[in-house]
Amino acid sequence: MILDSETKAVELPHEHGDELRLWLRLLTCTTLIEGEVRSRLRERFDVTLPRFDLMAQLDKAPEGMTLSDVSKRMMVSNGNVTGLVERLVESGHLDRRTSDTDRRVQVIRLTKAGRVEFRKMAAEHESWIADIFSDLAPKDVRELMRLLAKTKASAQKSATARASSC
Repeated sequence: MILDSETKAVELPHEHGDELRLWLRLLTCTTLIEGEVRSRLRERFDVTLPRFDLMAQLDKAPEGMTLSDVSKRMMVSNGNVTGLVERLVESGHLDRRTSDTDRRVQVIRLTKAGRVEFRKMAAEHESWIADIFSDLAPKDVRELMRLLAKTKASAQKSATARASSC
């Protein structure tokens, strides 16, 4: 059996602080859940998680988005988005056009077929996530959301303080 980093840290708790063990637990949960979602998307729809994420962003913007806006929302480089877009244009899920206001800018959007297929994927995706968290009671979910909001605020505060000290 391969041990994840969290398991290794639990076996030697005196060598790791609580914050490090918390980080490893969050990372382990994220890795497990993301791996399961990736597998299900691939098996059920023959689509990658990045393609699904790109389509999710575009589903929220029926008029389309620029490549730059998509890359910011997905927190990836323009180069990563360009490759995803090429494959989704080829498969008929996206169309691409030149911006009416700036000929250097490309605007992408879901095609009608792309939107229909994405919404099928999104509905199943939502049920998968519900299944993954099915052992948590609603009050547990609310408490976890509250604690993760505090965690996010703490991380943002730390990042802001570090950036302002540089």
